[in-house]
Amino acid sequence: MKLITTLSLLLGAALAVQAPAQAQSYPNKPINLMVPYPAGGLSDIIARKINVPLGAELKQPVIIENLGGAGGAIAAQKVLNTPADGYYLFQGSPNELILAPLAMKAVKHKPDDFRLIQRMAMAPMAIIASKNFPGNTPQEMVAEIVKRAKAGKPVNYASVGTGSFYHLLGEEMAKKLGAEMLHVPYKGGGPITQDLMGGQIDLFITPYGAPHVHMAKEGKIKFIAALSPQPQRLIPDVPSVDQAKELKGFHYTIGSGYYVKKGTPEPVVEALHRALTKVMFDADFRNTMTAMGQEVGEALRLDQTDQVYADEVKLYQGIAKSIKLEAQ
Repeated sequence: MKLITTLSLLLGAALAVQAPAQAQSYPNKPINLMVPYPAGGLSDIIARKINVPLGAELKQPVIIENLGGAGGAIAAQKVLNTPADGYYLFQGSPNELILAPLAMKAVKHKPDDFRLIQRMAMAPMAIIASKNFPGNTPQEMVAEIVKRAKAGKPVNYASVGTGSFYHLLGEEMAKKLGAEMLHVPYKGGGPITQDLMGGQIDLFITPYGAPHVHMAKEGKIKFIAALSPQPQRLIPDVPSVDQAKELKGFHYTIGSGYYVKKGTPEPVVEALHRALTKVMFDADFRNTMTAMGQEVGEALRLDQTDQVYADEVKLYQGIAKSIKLEAQ
């Protein structure tokens, strides 16, 4: 018994030494960057402007993996199924980590299964429509939604998944207008844009970027309203949603952050935080974000990230409660 106890103590001590040693040698192999949506969407574009400079900072390749479905929850669960060693980063938002568990019974992860490392970008939001949608202003959009709801042929709107932020905003808008709208979930923004251009989708409440603006200039889609009280940099001529009195104050933005599985060793978290913070000041990344209409996030200190994430959990769970979101 004494021998077994001694061996157990020695093994425990060896493991305790091994963990910091592994953290100190981090990274010593390529890192996977999980993007929870298909290639071609805004999330994917951001990832492809971060992975190269991040790899340069960490001195290891950062390999992008796109995995859509279930509002990003499939990708989130895959990250949780890997060791908490910093070799799987999750690029995400409250959509996948906070809202998906509230909307889908099949989703088993919880917000506190992840830890925020750095919030990289904040995205302005707008309501985009098919070029064939009858309304061109916030007031005309509201009138069309109400008219079609009364006729039993509701306007449809897309989201990147049931329980996603964009789904909740569609439900909140319908609630404000007292008019039914039909929710159509997708796996990502790329396929939604294709169907917007094809006329299968009426509206999309979403972050947007330069590609959307370019498509609007070509007449393939159109912007109806900016979800802010003031004009937005890439779409200065698009009116504020406030122009429709029913939607006054319907202002939202959303951020893209980098997360790891909770329990990742602190030295690894610190190394990732240092590298991501440096990437935030990379000229190409900042110029691309600006050109896309994104705002580079505030460089959070590591001691601030937990509180920022906790505040987001409180905010988004509150929105879900306000529309009585029920897990399906």
